[in-house]
Amino acid sequence: MALPAIFKNNRLPVVAAPMFLVSGDELTIATCKAGITGTFPALNQRTTEGFEEWVVKITDELNAFREANPDAPCGHFGVNLIVHRSNPRLQADLEVVVKHKVPLVITSLGAVSEVVDAVHSYGGVVFHDITNRRHAEKAAEAGVDGVILVAGGAGGHAGTLNPFALMAEIRTFFKGTILLAGAISSGSDVVAARAMGADLAYMGTRFIATKESNAQPEYKQMICEARAEDIVHTPAVSGVPASFMQQSLAANGYDLEKLRDPAAVDFGKKLTVNDEAKAWKTVWSAGHGVSAIADVPTVAELVDRLEDEYRQTLKRLNADPG
Repeated sequence: MALPAIFKNNRLPVVAAPMFLVSGDELTIATCKAGITGTFPALNQRTTEGFEEWVVKITDELNAFREANPDAPCGHFGVNLIVHRSNPRLQADLEVVVKHKVPLVITSLGAVSEVVDAVHSYGGVVFHDITNRRHAEKAAEAGVDGVILVAGGAGGHAGTLNPFALMAEIRTFFKGTILLAGAISSGSDVVAARAMGADLAYMGTRFIATKESNAQPEYKQMICEARAEDIVHTPAVSGVPASFMQQSLAANGYDLEKLRDPAAVDFGKKLTVNDEAKAWKTVWSAGHGVSAIADVPTVAELVDRLEDEYRQTLKRLNADPG
């Protein structure tokens, strides 16, 4: 399937993932101006009114940039909506999305045809987070344009399936756009994702450690110092399995030995949006991709680097096809 038109002007087949409490208006704007797709969660603004202010600001700044730089690549932006009964703002935030014709909507924790239809009504595109085949089948039934394979090794609310296996299985029946997430930190990783069958790479953790992200300086430094083995996948923080750095878990009083024993973890009750925000503010998420992160560049510097790595990898593979 051909890529949706909103990605035609991207420098790279990359979407910067919307990260809870980390992706804000400045990171989104910088990412789009750098030539790839930038996104943020609607809930990173505490109110629907604040969310609308960000949508308007991002839209206006990107339109002005395109007008002043007609030949420069400039990505479109997207927002993440939590489609779950724990989110009381869904309807109000969706009305803002439709009002301002947000180009891309990423849905999580529920694929609902009404949301898809609302975004399609103005020509928008809907992608949905999935971690297994059942989620992908439900997303396809809801009419989404694409699915985001949140494979093992991804940060945030991640799955556990190997990306090769997940990609192979979903490709057997889903004909829309496929994005792959999970430990993608370099341009060569993006090439690998494309080689596996993904249309786009979905990068989260690498963008936490950038100048424009809303992560605390200590959070960014912890990512630079962490290794893949430091990532703990557990439901203990919010009731939904997610990936966190063990250093942050320990600093917040979690028993690491208990967390590494799935049988000993109490899934507990799914937190409310406000409760989860409090938990994630001090317990810091990241994916296995930390193993390839050692600095905190600007977004522009990072995307330049990613493009160079991407082009050099393609050149090397073409010169030595094996």
